[in-house]
Amino acid sequence: MSLIADLVVALVALLHVYFLVLEMFLWDRPLGMKTFRLTPERARDTKVLAANQGLYNGFLAAGLAWGLWLGAAGLPVKLFFLGCVLVAGVFGAVTVNRRILFVQGLPAALGIVLLWL
Repeated sequence: MSLIADLVVALVALLHVYFLVLEMFLWDRPLGMKTFRLTPERARDTKVLAANQGLYNGFLAAGLAWGLWLGAAGLPVKLFFLGCVLVAGVFGAVTVNRRILFVQGLPAALGIVLLWL
């Protein structure tokens, strides 16, 4: 079960690297605008805010990678960062779009459950 849990943690980390790339580098490009349903004007006006969000997503990915790198001793680190991702997913679902709960929150919750098994 430990291997499956770590694979889910790695998936969540990779998702957050992808979010970093979307928000920091592709926000005002076709893929970023399509993903976030932005007009060119809205993308231009919010680009700096999106880059800030992307940086935070990178920190989440780095924390999860750190927990994986620590092996068995990384359990508290993985749980902490998955908890942060879960809170961010719930907050995003409440304040922005319900999809965020499924894209961000659900994988984090699954990782938490699998780590506890």
